[in-house]
Amino acid sequence: MEHLKPSFTKTFNKSEIDTRMFFAPGRVNLIGEHIDYNGGHVLPCALHIGTYAVVCEREDDQINLYSNNFPEKGMVSFSLNNLQFNAEHDWANYPKGVMKYFYDKGVLNSGLDILFEGNIPNGAGLSSSASIELLTAVLINEIFEGTESMTDLVKISQKVENEFIGVNCGIMDQFAVGMGKDQHAILLHCDTLNYQYLPLDLKDSSIVIANTNKKRGLADSAYNERRSTCDAALTKIKEKIADVHTLADLTLEQFELTKDYLTEVEQKRVLHVVSENMRTKQAANLLKEGKLSEFGHLMKQSHDSLRDLYEVTGNELDTLVEAAWKHKGTIGARMTGAGFGGCTVNIVKNDEIEDFIEEVGKEYNSKVGYLPSFYIATIGDGAKELKESEVIQ
Repeated sequence: MEHLKPSFTKTFNKSEIDTRMFFAPGRVNLIGEHIDYNGGHVLPCALHIGTYAVVCEREDDQINLYSNNFPEKGMVSFSLNNLQFNAEHDWANYPKGVMKYFYDKGVLNSGLDILFEGNIPNGAGLSSSASIELLTAVLINEIFEGTESMTDLVKISQKVENEFIGVNCGIMDQFAVGMGKDQHAILLHCDTLNYQYLPLDLKDSSIVIANTNKKRGLADSAYNERRSTCDAALTKIKEKIADVHTLADLTLEQFELTKDYLTEVEQKRVLHVVSENMRTKQAANLLKEGKLSEFGHLMKQSHDSLRDLYEVTGNELDTLVEAAWKHKGTIGARMTGAGFGGCTVNIVKNDEIEDFIEEVGKEYNSKVGYLPSFYIATIGDGAKELKESEVIQ
Protein backbone atom coordinates (compact mmCIF):
# COMPACT_ATOMS: atom_id res chain seq x y z
CA MET A 1 0.00 0.00 0.00
CA GLU A 2 2.85 2.39 0.84
CA HIS A 3 4.21 1.87 -2.67
CA LEU A 4 1.08 1.55 -4.79
CA LYS A 5 -1.13 4.34 -3.51
CA PRO A 6 1.44 7.08 -4.19
CA SER A 7 2.05 5.43 -7.56
CA PHE A 8 -1.69 5.68 -8.28
CA THR A 9 -1.65 9.38 -7.35
CA LYS A 10 1.29 10.03 -9.68
CA THR A 11 -0.18 8.00 -12.56
CA PHE A 12 -3.70 9.40 -12.49
CA ASN A 13 -3.05 12.79 -10.86
CA LYS A 14 -5.69 12.00 -8.25
CA SER A 15 -5.83 11.85 -4.49
CA GLU A 16 -5.57 8.40 -2.96
CA ILE A 17 -8.27 9.25 -0.41
CA ASP A 18 -11.14 7.70 -2.39
CA THR A 19 -9.21 4.65 -3.60
CA ARG A 20 -9.71 1.01 -2.65
CA MET A 21 -7.16 -1.77 -2.97
CA PHE A 22 -7.56 -5.40 -3.99
CA PHE A 23 -5.34 -8.48 -4.31
CA ALA A 24 -5.57 -11.80 -6.16
CA PRO A 25 -2.88 -14.47 -5.82
CA GLY A 26 -1.09 -16.62 -8.32
CA ARG A 27 -1.38 -20.37 -7.91
CA VAL A 28 0.74 -23.47 -8.10
CA ASN A 29 -0.65 -26.93 -8.81
CA LEU A 30 0.97 -29.69 -6.76
CA ILE A 31 -0.35 -32.49 -8.97
CA GLY A 32 -3.16 -33.08 -11.48
CA GLU A 33 -2.04 -31.40 -14.70
CA HIS A 34 -4.02 -30.98 -17.93
CA ILE A 35 -7.01 -32.78 -16.48
CA ASP A 36 -9.13 -29.87 -15.23
CA TYR A 37 -10.73 -29.41 -18.67
CA ASN A 38 -11.15 -33.20 -18.80
CA GLY A 39 -13.26 -33.28 -15.64
CA GLY A 40 -10.60 -34.64 -13.30
CA HIS A 41 -9.20 -33.91 -9.85
CA VAL A 42 -6.52 -31.29 -9.23
CA LEU A 43 -4.57 -30.22 -6.15
CA PRO A 44 -3.61 -26.53 -6.38
CA CYS A 45 -2.95 -23.87 -3.75
CA ALA A 46 -2.90 -20.08 -3.81
CA LEU A 47 0.43 -18.27 -3.47
CA HIS A 48 1.44 -15.19 -1.50
CA ILE A 49 2.54 -13.52 -4.73
CA GLY A 50 -0.09 -12.16 -7.05
CA THR A 51 -1.64 -9.06 -8.59
CA TYR A 52 -2.62 -5.85 -6.80
CA ALA A 53 -4.99 -3.10 -7.92
CA VAL A 54 -5.66 0.42 -6.65
CA VAL A 55 -8.97 1.66 -8.02
CA CYS A 56 -11.09 4.80 -7.94
CA GLU A 57 -14.55 5.37 -9.42
CA ARG A 58 -15.08 8.02 -12.08
CA GLU A 59 -18.16 10.12 -12.78
CA ASP A 60 -18.14 9.33 -16.52
CA ASP A 61 -18.01 6.08 -18.54
CA GLN A 62 -14.26 6.13 -19.17
CA ILE A 63 -12.02 3.21 -18.16
CA ASN A 64 -8.33 3.97 -17.69
CA LEU A 65 -5.97 1.08 -16.95
CA TYR A 66 -2.27 1.26 -16.23
CA SER A 67 0.15 -1.51 -15.26
CA ASN A 68 3.44 -0.84 -13.53
CA ASN A 69 4.59 -4.14 -15.06
CA PHE A 70 4.10 -2.87 -18.62
CA PRO A 71 4.99 0.84 -18.56
CA GLU A 72 5.95 0.67 -22.23
CA LYS A 73 2.27 -0.02 -23.05
CA GLY A 74 1.25 3.28 -21.46
CA MET A 75 -2.29 4.08 -20.37
CA VAL A 76 -4.97 1.86 -21.90
CA SER A 77 -8.23 3.78 -22.18
CA PHE A 78 -11.67 2.93 -23.54
CA SER A 79 -15.31 3.66 -22.78
CA LEU A 80 -17.93 1.33 -21.34
CA ASN A 81 -19.67 1.13 -24.72
CA ASN A 82 -16.47 -0.05 -26.40
CA LEU A 83 -15.53 -3.24 -24.58
CA GLN A 84 -14.39 -5.35 -27.51
CA PHE A 85 -11.19 -7.40 -27.61
CA ASN A 86 -8.36 -5.31 -29.02
CA ALA A 87 -4.99 -6.95 -29.68
CA GLU A 88 -3.26 -3.59 -29.26
CA HIS A 89 -4.51 -3.46 -25.66
CA ASP A 90 -2.44 -6.56 -24.88
CA TRP A 91 -2.58 -7.37 -21.10
CA ALA A 92 -5.59 -5.05 -20.60
CA ASN A 93 -7.86 -7.45 -22.49
CA TYR A 94 -8.02 -9.66 -19.37
CA PRO A 95 -9.65 -7.03 -17.13
CA LYS A 96 -11.58 -5.67 -20.11
CA GLY A 97 -13.23 -9.06 -20.71
CA VAL A 98 -14.38 -9.19 -17.10
CA MET A 99 -15.68 -5.63 -17.35
CA LYS A 100 -17.69 -6.51 -20.45
CA TYR A 101 -19.42 -9.32 -18.58
CA PHE A 102 -20.43 -7.05 -15.71
CA TYR A 103 -21.39 -4.19 -18.02
CA ASP A 104 -23.64 -6.47 -20.07
CA LYS A 105 -25.32 -7.57 -16.81
CA GLY A 106 -25.92 -3.95 -15.81
CA VAL A 107 -23.62 -4.09 -12.77
CA LEU A 108 -20.74 -1.94 -14.03
CA ASN A 109 -22.32 1.47 -14.56
CA SER A 110 -19.54 4.04 -14.26
CA GLY A 111 -15.93 4.45 -15.29
CA LEU A 112 -12.86 3.47 -13.29
CA ASP A 113 -9.23 4.40 -12.94
CA ILE A 114 -7.20 1.31 -12.03
CA LEU A 115 -3.50 0.86 -11.36
CA PHE A 116 -2.28 -2.74 -11.55
CA GLU A 117 0.95 -4.23 -10.34
CA GLY A 118 1.84 -7.90 -10.01
CA ASN A 119 4.79 -9.80 -8.62
CA ILE A 120 4.01 -13.05 -10.46
CA PRO A 121 6.70 -13.67 -13.09
CA ASN A 122 4.91 -13.01 -16.38
CA GLY A 123 4.53 -16.07 -18.57
CA ALA A 124 5.83 -18.40 -15.85
CA GLY A 125 2.76 -20.62 -15.64
CA LEU A 126 1.69 -19.44 -12.17
CA SER A 127 -1.62 -18.05 -13.46
CA SER A 128 -1.01 -14.34 -13.84
CA SER A 129 -3.97 -14.25 -16.26
CA ALA A 130 -6.41 -15.87 -13.81
CA SER A 131 -5.05 -13.58 -11.09
CA ILE A 132 -5.87 -10.40 -13.00
CA GLU A 133 -9.27 -11.80 -14.03
CA LEU A 134 -10.32 -12.63 -10.45
CA LEU A 135 -8.84 -9.38 -9.19
CA THR A 136 -11.01 -7.41 -11.61
CA ALA A 137 -14.09 -9.52 -10.92
CA VAL A 138 -13.80 -9.10 -7.15
CA LEU A 139 -13.21 -5.33 -7.31
CA ILE A 140 -16.19 -4.73 -9.63
CA ASN A 141 -18.43 -7.01 -7.55
CA GLU A 142 -17.45 -5.15 -4.37
CA ILE A 143 -17.41 -1.56 -5.65
CA PHE A 144 -20.72 -1.85 -7.51
CA GLU A 145 -22.33 -4.05 -4.84
CA GLY A 146 -22.81 -7.04 -7.09
CA THR A 147 -24.40 -10.22 -5.80
CA GLU A 148 -22.04 -12.80 -7.28
CA SER A 149 -20.52 -15.39 -4.96
CA MET A 150 -16.82 -16.21 -5.22
CA THR A 151 -17.72 -19.39 -7.10
CA ASP A 152 -19.71 -17.26 -9.56
CA LEU A 153 -16.72 -14.95 -10.01
CA VAL A 154 -14.52 -17.98 -10.69
CA LYS A 155 -16.90 -19.19 -13.42
CA ILE A 156 -17.14 -15.70 -14.92
CA SER A 157 -13.37 -15.41 -15.10
CA GLN A 158 -13.01 -18.78 -16.79
CA LYS A 159 -15.69 -17.80 -19.31
CA VAL A 160 -13.77 -14.61 -20.08
CA GLU A 161 -10.57 -16.56 -20.71
CA ASN A 162 -12.39 -19.07 -22.93
CA GLU A 163 -14.61 -16.75 -24.94
CA PHE A 164 -13.03 -13.28 -24.79
CA ILE A 165 -9.33 -14.15 -24.72
CA GLY A 166 -9.65 -17.39 -26.69
CA VAL A 167 -7.79 -19.82 -24.43
CA ASN A 168 -9.76 -23.02 -23.87
CA CYS A 169 -8.59 -23.44 -20.27
CA GLY A 170 -10.32 -25.45 -17.57
CA ILE A 171 -11.44 -23.96 -14.29
CA MET A 172 -8.57 -24.92 -11.98
CA ASP A 173 -6.58 -21.70 -12.23
CA GLN A 174 -9.49 -19.39 -11.55
CA PHE A 175 -10.80 -21.64 -8.77
CA ALA A 176 -7.47 -21.74 -6.94
CA VAL A 177 -7.02 -17.98 -7.28
CA GLY A 178 -10.52 -17.21 -6.04
CA MET A 179 -10.99 -19.91 -3.42
CA GLY A 180 -7.46 -20.23 -2.01
CA LYS A 181 -7.05 -20.66 1.74
CA ASP A 182 -4.01 -19.83 3.84
CA GLN A 183 -1.77 -22.87 4.43
CA HIS A 184 -4.14 -25.22 2.59
CA ALA A 185 -4.25 -27.01 -0.74
CA ILE A 186 -7.56 -27.57 -2.52
CA LEU A 187 -8.65 -30.97 -3.78
CA LEU A 188 -11.05 -29.94 -6.54
CA HIS A 189 -13.17 -32.15 -8.80
CA CYS A 190 -13.32 -29.94 -11.86
CA ASP A 191 -16.49 -31.48 -13.30
CA THR A 192 -18.72 -31.04 -10.25
CA LEU A 193 -16.71 -28.29 -8.47
CA ASN A 194 -16.89 -30.35 -5.29
CA TYR A 195 -13.84 -29.46 -3.23
CA GLN A 196 -12.18 -29.84 0.12
CA TYR A 197 -9.38 -27.95 1.82
CA LEU A 198 -6.39 -30.03 2.89
CA PRO A 199 -3.95 -28.63 5.49
CA LEU A 200 -0.57 -28.32 3.79
CA ASP A 201 1.69 -29.67 6.52
CA LEU A 202 5.07 -30.23 4.87
CA LYS A 203 6.83 -30.80 8.21
CA ASP A 204 10.54 -29.95 7.75
CA SER A 205 10.13 -29.24 4.00
CA SER A 206 8.93 -26.38 1.80
CA ILE A 207 7.57 -25.82 -1.68
CA VAL A 208 10.21 -24.35 -3.98
CA ILE A 209 9.08 -23.05 -7.36
CA ALA A 210 11.73 -23.01 -10.08
CA ASN A 211 11.16 -20.84 -13.14
CA THR A 212 12.80 -22.01 -16.36
CA ASN A 213 12.72 -18.37 -17.51
CA LYS A 214 11.45 -19.61 -20.83
CA LYS A 215 8.19 -17.77 -21.37
CA ARG A 216 5.33 -19.40 -23.19
CA GLY A 217 2.29 -17.72 -24.69
CA LEU A 218 -0.59 -19.92 -23.65
CA ALA A 219 -3.05 -18.68 -26.27
CA ASP A 220 -0.51 -19.30 -29.04
CA SER A 221 0.75 -22.63 -27.73
CA ALA A 222 -0.32 -26.22 -28.30
CA TYR A 223 -2.69 -25.94 -25.32
CA ASN A 224 -5.85 -25.60 -27.40
CA GLU A 225 -4.63 -28.40 -29.65
CA ARG A 226 -4.34 -30.74 -26.66
CA ARG A 227 -7.86 -29.93 -25.60
CA SER A 228 -9.23 -30.50 -29.09
CA THR A 229 -7.56 -33.90 -29.21
CA CYS A 230 -9.13 -34.85 -25.88
CA ASP A 231 -12.55 -33.68 -27.02
CA ALA A 232 -12.28 -35.78 -30.18
CA ALA A 233 -11.25 -38.83 -28.16
CA LEU A 234 -14.15 -38.35 -25.75
CA THR A 235 -16.64 -38.25 -28.63
CA LYS A 236 -15.36 -41.63 -29.87
CA ILE A 237 -15.38 -43.16 -26.38
CA LYS A 238 -18.96 -42.01 -25.72
CA GLU A 239 -20.09 -44.00 -28.74
CA LYS A 240 -18.86 -47.15 -26.97
CA ILE A 241 -19.57 -46.30 -23.31
CA ALA A 242 -22.65 -44.12 -22.99
CA ASP A 243 -22.32 -43.19 -19.31
CA VAL A 244 -18.85 -41.62 -19.65
CA HIS A 245 -19.26 -37.84 -19.46
CA THR A 246 -15.62 -36.78 -19.18
CA LEU A 247 -12.31 -38.48 -19.92
CA ALA A 248 -11.51 -38.48 -16.22
CA ASP A 249 -14.59 -40.67 -15.67
CA LEU A 250 -12.76 -43.51 -17.41
CA THR A 251 -11.16 -46.34 -15.51
CA LEU A 252 -8.02 -48.00 -16.82
CA GLU A 253 -10.13 -51.05 -17.71
CA GLN A 254 -12.51 -48.92 -19.78
CA PHE A 255 -9.57 -47.27 -21.49
CA GLU A 256 -8.24 -50.68 -22.52
CA LEU A 257 -11.65 -51.59 -23.95
CA THR A 258 -11.90 -48.44 -26.06
CA LYS A 259 -8.32 -47.54 -26.99
CA ASP A 260 -8.39 -49.37 -30.33
CA TYR A 261 -10.99 -46.86 -31.54
CA LEU A 262 -8.57 -43.99 -30.91
CA THR A 263 -5.61 -42.73 -32.88
CA GLU A 264 -2.16 -43.29 -31.39
CA VAL A 265 -1.95 -39.68 -30.25
CA GLU A 266 -5.43 -39.82 -28.72
CA GLN A 267 -4.48 -42.97 -26.82
CA LYS A 268 -1.48 -41.24 -25.27
CA ARG A 269 -3.48 -38.16 -24.25
CA VAL A 270 -6.32 -40.20 -22.74
CA LEU A 271 -3.98 -42.50 -20.84
CA HIS A 272 -2.35 -39.45 -19.25
CA VAL A 273 -5.73 -38.07 -18.19
CA VAL A 274 -6.91 -41.35 -16.66
CA SER A 275 -3.68 -42.08 -14.82
CA GLU A 276 -3.14 -38.48 -13.67
CA ASN A 277 -6.63 -38.34 -12.20
CA MET A 278 -5.91 -41.52 -10.24
CA ARG A 279 -2.56 -40.12 -9.07
CA THR A 280 -4.14 -36.91 -7.83
CA LYS A 281 -6.72 -38.69 -5.69
CA GLN A 282 -4.02 -40.95 -4.31
CA ALA A 283 -1.75 -37.96 -3.65
CA ALA A 284 -4.47 -36.19 -1.67
CA ASN A 285 -4.81 -39.20 0.62
CA LEU A 286 -1.03 -39.34 1.08
CA LEU A 287 -0.99 -35.65 1.96
CA LYS A 288 -3.66 -36.21 4.59
CA GLU A 289 -1.57 -39.04 6.04
CA GLY A 290 1.63 -37.01 6.00
CA LYS A 291 3.37 -39.46 3.65
CA LEU A 292 5.46 -36.92 1.77
CA SER A 293 7.97 -39.38 0.34
CA GLU A 294 5.21 -41.34 -1.39
CA PHE A 295 3.63 -38.05 -2.50
CA GLY A 296 6.96 -37.16 -4.11
CA HIS A 297 7.03 -40.44 -6.06
CA LEU A 298 3.64 -39.55 -7.55
CA MET A 299 4.99 -36.13 -8.57
CA LYS A 300 7.73 -37.90 -10.55
CA GLN A 301 5.18 -40.19 -12.22
CA SER A 302 3.11 -37.13 -13.10
CA HIS A 303 6.04 -35.42 -14.81
CA ASP A 304 6.96 -38.60 -16.70
CA SER A 305 3.40 -38.83 -17.99
CA LEU A 306 3.33 -35.17 -19.03
CA ARG A 307 6.61 -35.67 -20.86
CA ASP A 308 5.91 -39.00 -22.58
CA LEU A 309 2.11 -39.13 -23.00
CA TYR A 310 0.90 -35.52 -23.04
CA GLU A 311 4.12 -34.13 -24.53
CA VAL A 312 4.00 -30.68 -22.95
CA THR A 313 7.34 -30.45 -21.13
CA GLY A 314 10.27 -29.69 -23.43
CA ASN A 315 14.00 -29.41 -22.84
CA GLU A 316 13.94 -26.64 -20.25
CA LEU A 317 11.34 -28.19 -17.96
CA ASP A 318 12.83 -31.67 -18.29
CA THR A 319 16.33 -30.39 -17.54
CA LEU A 320 15.15 -28.52 -14.46
CA VAL A 321 13.16 -31.47 -13.12
CA GLU A 322 15.91 -33.99 -13.79
CA ALA A 323 18.42 -31.79 -11.96
CA ALA A 324 16.01 -31.59 -9.02
CA TRP A 325 15.52 -35.35 -8.92
CA LYS A 326 19.29 -35.82 -8.54
CA HIS A 327 19.51 -33.58 -5.48
CA LYS A 328 19.53 -35.25 -2.06
CA GLY A 329 17.13 -32.68 -0.59
CA THR A 330 14.37 -33.29 -3.13
CA ILE A 331 11.23 -35.09 -2.02
CA GLY A 332 9.29 -34.45 -5.22
CA ALA A 333 9.61 -32.46 -8.44
CA ARG A 334 7.48 -31.97 -11.56
CA MET A 335 6.42 -29.37 -14.09
CA THR A 336 3.42 -27.28 -13.10
CA GLY A 337 1.03 -25.30 -15.26
CA ALA A 338 0.37 -25.68 -18.96
CA GLY A 339 3.94 -26.57 -19.83
CA PHE A 340 5.94 -25.50 -22.90
CA GLY A 341 8.16 -23.53 -20.50
CA GLY A 342 7.18 -21.92 -17.23
CA CYS A 343 7.84 -23.45 -13.83
CA THR A 344 8.47 -26.61 -11.87
CA VAL A 345 7.14 -27.27 -8.37
CA ASN A 346 9.46 -28.98 -5.92
CA ILE A 347 9.15 -30.20 -2.35
CA VAL A 348 12.57 -29.75 -0.76
CA LYS A 349 13.90 -30.40 2.75
CA ASN A 350 14.38 -27.07 4.52
CA ASP A 351 18.00 -27.67 5.47
CA GLU A 352 18.85 -28.44 1.83
CA ILE A 353 17.07 -25.55 0.09
CA GLU A 354 20.11 -23.30 -0.22
CA ASP A 355 22.22 -26.09 -1.72
CA PHE A 356 19.28 -27.21 -3.90
CA ILE A 357 19.00 -23.75 -5.45
CA GLU A 358 22.74 -23.54 -6.06
CA GLU A 359 23.26 -27.03 -7.50
CA VAL A 360 20.06 -27.27 -9.56
CA GLY A 361 20.63 -23.76 -10.91
CA LYS A 362 24.22 -24.61 -11.82
CA GLU A 363 23.28 -27.78 -13.71
CA TYR A 364 20.42 -26.06 -15.54
CA ASN A 365 22.70 -23.20 -16.57
CA SER A 366 25.35 -25.60 -17.86
CA LYS A 367 22.83 -27.41 -20.08
CA VAL A 368 20.44 -24.62 -21.13
CA GLY A 369 22.75 -21.62 -21.11
CA TYR A 370 21.04 -19.33 -18.63
CA LEU A 371 19.95 -19.42 -15.01
CA PRO A 372 16.53 -20.33 -13.63
CA SER A 373 14.86 -18.34 -10.87
CA PHE A 374 13.74 -19.81 -7.56
CA TYR A 375 10.96 -18.86 -5.14
CA ILE A 376 10.24 -20.39 -1.76
CA ALA A 377 6.46 -20.50 -1.87
CA THR A 378 4.24 -19.22 0.89
CA ILE A 379 0.64 -20.44 0.65
CA GLY A 380 -2.00 -17.75 1.13
CA ASP A 381 -5.63 -16.73 0.71
CA GLY A 382 -7.68 -16.20 -2.42
CA ALA A 383 -8.77 -12.94 -4.07
CA LYS A 384 -10.03 -10.22 -1.73
CA GLU A 385 -10.18 -6.53 -0.90
CA LEU A 386 -7.31 -5.28 1.23
CA LYS A 387 -8.06 -3.12 4.22
CA GLU A 388 -5.73 -0.51 5.67
CA SER A 389 -4.97 -2.74 8.64
CA GLU A 390 -4.01 -5.68 6.42
CA VAL A 391 -0.44 -6.51 5.49
CA ILE A 392 0.50 -9.06 2.83
CA GLN A 393 3.56 -10.87 4.14
